[in-house]
Amino acid sequence: MAPQYAPSLRSRLPLVAFLLETIFILLFFFFVKIEQHESDSKLFIRSYAEFQDIHVMIFMGFGFLATFLVRYGFSGSGFNMLLAAMAIQWAVLMNGFLLPQRHHRRGIHISMKSVIEAELCAASALVAMGAVHGKTNPVQLLLMALVEVTGFVINQWILRTLLSADPLYSIMMLHIFGAFFGVMVSWVLHREGINPKHEKEKIDRSTGLFAMFGTLFLWMFWPSFNSALVPQRLEKELKLTVIYGTYLSLAVSVVMAMSVSMLTSSTGKMNMVHIQSSALSGGVAISVAMTAVHEPWIAMTIGFCAALLSALGFQYMKDHMLFAFECHDTCGVLNMHAIPGILGWFAHLFLRLASSESTIAVRFAVYHICVFLITVCMSLVMGTATGLFLKWSFWRPQQDRKCFDDQAFWEFPNLVVRV
Repeated sequence: MAPQYAPSLRSRLPLVAFLLETIFILLFFFFVKIEQHESDSKLFIRSYAEFQDIHVMIFMGFGFLATFLVRYGFSGSGFNMLLAAMAIQWAVLMNGFLLPQRHHRRGIHISMKSVIEAELCAASALVAMGAVHGKTNPVQLLLMALVEVTGFVINQWILRTLLSADPLYSIMMLHIFGAFFGVMVSWVLHREGINPKHEKEKIDRSTGLFAMFGTLFLWMFWPSFNSALVPQRLEKELKLTVIYGTYLSLAVSVVMAMSVSMLTSSTGKMNMVHIQSSALSGGVAISVAMTAVHEPWIAMTIGFCAALLSALGFQYMKDHMLFAFECHDTCGVLNMHAIPGILGWFAHLFLRLASSESTIAVRFAVYHICVFLITVCMSLVMGTATGLFLKWSFWRPQQDRKCFDDQAFWEFPNLVVRV
């Protein structure tokens, strides 16, 4: 008879966590120092405020948003916190080792800017986590996050070294990279036992409300997410444009998400899952195109199109992905992050071509297409390789019937179970 519970991770998770933290502590001891010379106290205060906004998004926004499944609330929020905390540490090291502008002669120096960049890298890992939400154990998620952050930083290094890409532009490809990475991992780890839909993959009023809190946290602080790395001193006008543009794009996304959800429903009612994700699609799309968006109506148009495509994707594409490609995307990251991100990429390309001379326009188009192709290829290849690595039975994945279930990993003292 099959075991009642998922295999115990006592011999896996503590060992992996202790080993990784020991390595991180040693690396920080030898290579990492705290930056003691912040240039301007007012600039530091503004940067710290933006850091706090992103911090709330990473731990509370993504954390609450991940609680939408009726029996996976503990794991959704808990594993989100575990992954984010580990990914931020690793991102600080990877950014310092690979990206030259973060190097000092005698090691890696932590500043407010470097911590913000590390949290953005962690956000990419959390996006990827959404595709395998509920189908992997915490050991697999930890390893997946480390590889994803490594791949994302390597992708930035390639873009900046070979193509001289703008650092802000390269890091804002996080949505596209994370989504495709996660989808490929989910495709490799596909489980026949959850077709067409797992019995525990559902929401109720309380979990839907908690997930809506996560959406609200993300929605409120997304302007800081997009504008935090825009230089305040040199490009103050651009920073304000990004903040206002992001806010307007998000506002339009909310209206369109609710409208399209009701329009496409067979009962003429709104779907909370669609709104929780599609309401944020405008912020995703504008993040890729923000340096080329200088008019409010353009930002609003991008938000309009992003929410439209995202909501339609949730309604029609998610199930077709499962049946046609055997790819189960739990949180719909393809519709929430990849499609709006690609829309923002197209918007950026079109706006730059429209405002440039023919010769410069052709050069920019080639450069822009290369950035996209490199990012997608890197995410697909590394996602596939990671999925094959995580498929190894050594990591003790839970049985199909224990997917989307907190009981596989968390204690419930008051729960009486008959053996």
